[in-house]
Amino acid sequence: MTNLSVVVLGCRGGWWREQQFSFPLTHCGGSLLDATRRGKWLAYVAVTLGVMAACIAVIYHHERLSIDPQQITLPADGAEHDALRVRLPRSLPSWLGLNGAVTADSPRLRLLESTDPSGRKFIDGLLQAPVTPGQIQLRLHWRHRSLRVPVTFVFDSSDSYSDGTPDFLRLHTVQDRQAFRGWFTSIAETQADQPAGKLPPEIDDCAALLRFAYREALHAHDEGWLLSHPTEFALPSVRQYTYPQTPLGANLFRVRPGPFSPADIDNGGFAQFADAQTLMLDNAYLVGRDLRQARPGDLIFYRQLEQDSPYDVPGAPQNLSHYHSPFHSMIVCGEKGSWVVYHTGPIHHGTGEMRRLLVSDLLHHPDARWRPLKENANFLGVYRWNILREGD
Repeated sequence: MTNLSVVVLGCRGGWWREQQFSFPLTHCGGSLLDATRRGKWLAYVAVTLGVMAACIAVIYHHERLSIDPQQITLPADGAEHDALRVRLPRSLPSWLGLNGAVTADSPRLRLLESTDPSGRKFIDGLLQAPVTPGQIQLRLHWRHRSLRVPVTFVFDSSDSYSDGTPDFLRLHTVQDRQAFRGWFTSIAETQADQPAGKLPPEIDDCAALLRFAYREALHAHDEGWLLSHPTEFALPSVRQYTYPQTPLGANLFRVRPGPFSPADIDNGGFAQFADAQTLMLDNAYLVGRDLRQARPGDLIFYRQLEQDSPYDVPGAPQNLSHYHSPFHSMIVCGEKGSWVVYHTGPIHHGTGEMRRLLVSDLLHHPDARWRPLKENANFLGVYRWNILREGD
């Protein structure tokens, strides 16, 4: 006698289990079961499969994702946060191919799938916050459904390094820090390549070059910007924010010492203008006095107190024309920091000029006051912008 084995699925307690049924087959006149008996068993199998399909359909349409939390509040600090967790139902076996993937519309949301110790799948949602307070709706898609999760971003006044720069201005990712360095040095180098008379009027000394390159590096480098800067090549831009769309607006530069506080936004703690000394003390930090520590986009500062410094102070009174600005800066450029770019500032009441100088030549400058060496008291050291500080 031969048995006919049929394997069916049964759903019990939310779990699917395989059940095997064996039906005896007898020979009659050299043939299998008669048509009546065979039809009976086929009908039984068909009914069983139909019940299974109905169960699957009911479960499929009634399953829900578990999202925690259902409302999210995060600081508007520009950082990426572990914002939510999605747990997937496990009523249907994965081999049916009906569970579906969870997707999201927002480019700021990353979905990472994992499995807990019990074998249940879950998805963590990592959300990059903006730097300005506000509200958004996250849209998650699963199967044929859309789910909305409201998110509120609140103002964040954190200053992790107590250096006066709010955390929402600091560039939190390697990619953004690299993008800033790339644009900052490229823009500075472009000014050094400008023919006489084509330099932007605002660049009239070393600090003005720093302000200009810093500000333009944080712009959105869209088609309009590139058309107005035809000598620049398209590079990846900073994603965390674009100038001037921050709580500080156009006032990028810290002009007062001390840690950041919310009142600084409106009380003049930040401004569009800052001289070389203020940029060094309140917007950058000392890396060291060894030039080998410098990376592209870092700054070199000097303080020249000698009376015969060739750099005049812009706007100095006529009877103080012998007075000279003591603070000067250069931008480290090149893939390996092999040269510097700087503006001389007004020279003997002239307009001054942009210059590019190899580091090897700077180290052997004929005027020892400009050599970036530890034994040179005029060399203040290598500095790095505060917004890049998390990279250290």
